[in-house]
Amino acid sequence: MQFDPSFPYDIRDERFRQYIVGNAGLEELYSGCRWAEGPVWFADMDCLLWSDIPNQRILRWVPDGHVSVFRQPSNFTNGNTRDRQGRLVSCEHGGRRVTRTEIDGSITVLADSYNGKRLNSPNDVVVRSDDTIWFTDPTYGILSDYEGYKAEPEQQTRNVYRLDPATGEISIVVDDFGQPNGLAFSPDETKLYVADSSSSHDITRPRHIRVFDVVDGKTLANGREFCALDNGLPDGFRLDTIGNVWTSAADGVHCFSPEGKLLGKVLVPQTVANVTFGGPRKNRLFITATKSLYSVYVAVTGAV
Repeated sequence: MQFDPSFPYDIRDERFRQYIVGNAGLEELYSGCRWAEGPVWFADMDCLLWSDIPNQRILRWVPDGHVSVFRQPSNFTNGNTRDRQGRLVSCEHGGRRVTRTEIDGSITVLADSYNGKRLNSPNDVVVRSDDTIWFTDPTYGILSDYEGYKAEPEQQTRNVYRLDPATGEISIVVDDFGQPNGLAFSPDETKLYVADSSSSHDITRPRHIRVFDVVDGKTLANGREFCALDNGLPDGFRLDTIGNVWTSAADGVHCFSPEGKLLGKVLVPQTVANVTFGGPRKNRLFITATKSLYSVYVAVTGAV
C-alpha cells in the first residue's frame, strides 16, 4: 500500500472507521532523533516529553511546535510515565533502574535491584490507581553500548515487576517472557497487557502481546496471547477508553479490538517504537518512530 500522509489508514475492519478522523492526516512534529521512545503527555504543562535513547536526552515538544531539551544526559532513559501525583517516572538503561523526578527536579531511585542483584535494563513502566508501579526488565540496554552500557545480565530471567513505592517492596509478577517490553492496563485495571519483543534477536520467537488477569491488584493469572503482529514486533502501546489496543509495529500503529482482532493501521513511514494519547481532550495520538515524533488526531480518547 502506497503511503499517503493525508490518509494514512489501512482499514481491515469497518469498525475502524469510527475510531479515526478521515481528514486528519499524519503530522511529523520533529525529526533528528536516533531512536525515539517513551512519549508521555503532561496536560498541566501542555507539553509532551519523549526519549531519544542513543543521544542520551529527553526532549520536550509544545503545541506551537517548539522542541527543547528537557534533560541531557538522560542516562539512556527509555520508557516514561507519570504517577498519580504528576511526577515523571522513567526507566533508565544506563543506571539499570527506575527513577522518579520530584517536583523540585531531584531524582529518586525507586528500583535498581532484585534479591541483591542488579536489574537488567528497565524498559517501560505504568502506574496503577493504587500508586503501584509496574515495569518490564528486558536486556536491551545491556546488549551493547548503543542504548546503555554492555554488561552481563545478573537476573536469571527477564521479568515484569510490581513495585510498591510506599514500602519499597518489589516482586516478580511474570518471569517467562523472552523480552518483555511495553505494558498497559485495561481501562478498568482488571487486565494487564505486556508485549514480547524477543523476535528482535530471534526470529523464531513470537511477535505478540499477552494479556493477564490482575488478581487483588498484586498478582497476575491466566496469561494468554491477546494478538500477534503481521509486520514487525510489538514495542510500546496504549489503550483507549473503549479498550482498543494501539500498538507500535514496523509499518505504523496497529489497532486491535478488545477481543484481539486487527481493526486497522495508522501507517507511518518509519518503524514505530511507542505511542501515547495526549492533547487537551486526549484524542491526539503521539507516535515515536525511529528518528521522528509524529501525531494524528483520532475519534477516541486515551484511557487514564
